[in-house]
Amino acid sequence: MTARSAGPEWTAAMRALAARCGRAPSAHNTQPWQVRYEDAGVGVYWDPARALPVSDPTGRDLFLGLGAYLETCLVVAAGVGLGADLVVDVDRAARRVAWLVPAEAPYATGFAPDDVEARRSGRGPYAPGLLPDDVLTEAGGLVEDAGGIRHVPVRTLAPLLTRADRWMFAAPELTAELRDWLRLRPSHPRYTQDGLTDQALGLSRAEAAGLGAALRPRVYGAFRRVGLPAALAASSRGLLRGEGSALVLVGPADAGPADLVALGRALMRCWLALGARGLATHPLSQILDCPATEAELAALLDLAAHERAVAVFRVGRPVAAPPRSARRTG
Repeated sequence: MTARSAGPEWTAAMRALAARCGRAPSAHNTQPWQVRYEDAGVGVYWDPARALPVSDPTGRDLFLGLGAYLETCLVVAAGVGLGADLVVDVDRAARRVAWLVPAEAPYATGFAPDDVEARRSGRGPYAPGLLPDDVLTEAGGLVEDAGGIRHVPVRTLAPLLTRADRWMFAAPELTAELRDWLRLRPSHPRYTQDGLTDQALGLSRAEAAGLGAALRPRVYGAFRRVGLPAALAASSRGLLRGEGSALVLVGPADAGPADLVALGRALMRCWLALGARGLATHPLSQILDCPATEAELAALLDLAAHERAVAVFRVGRPVAAPPRSARRTG
């Protein structure tokens, strides 16, 4: 693509696409991107208040999410025939990740804005069955320029998820960060804007109330050492029972921010392809957040010293249509 100078018409056209671009996924649905419409193009930055410094201290999920957002912007712009190109320009001091700039031709993609709208994260039950070979081949082809995909039966990951959840709920600082992004009642002031709602988590009203009560600082502090983490971790055991598939995105062990942005873009392409087939995804990031289960997963996959798992998620056909997750408008 040949880039050209940004002008007010192109910038206005990109601004008009903001809501659809914002449908990109992010850890805890924090939506960490900040967009500035500048003379040089559209600058994409990150908001430190929307990062997860406790559970994501290296910025792995942050830069994966920013990469997913950038890929979404390119797909949405291409869908309306708007030429846009991407210049990755990570500047930690400025908290800038990239520029979106005008191009003579739209981004070459097989996806459309409707695919962005159709993509769903589904944390409820999936119909039993492993992914067919053609789906695995397609998913692998969409990420091969940035990393690789490994297929794992979900039953294999069940004990890792339980241990990772127990580790997470046993750590006060991790639990506090999670609590900050939970929206368990429609009366929450940010219920329709961001975070993890009761519906997004697939919780009944009673389950949401129970989780909210258990994570209140006084209750959590009183019962953390007498079995509360194990009880909370047990609630997710059933999700990985039976026959089902999980996919693991593998990247370089020394991946820096720009590498993670590329992996996030590849991950978004993979998720769009799965969504177009009516499949949903459920990130299991806590397996990678917990050092012990991250090491177990690496051993399970027989990863080489230069490889590292950067994303793990189950995939399947949801029994019930997953809800549309909240998005902020500003």
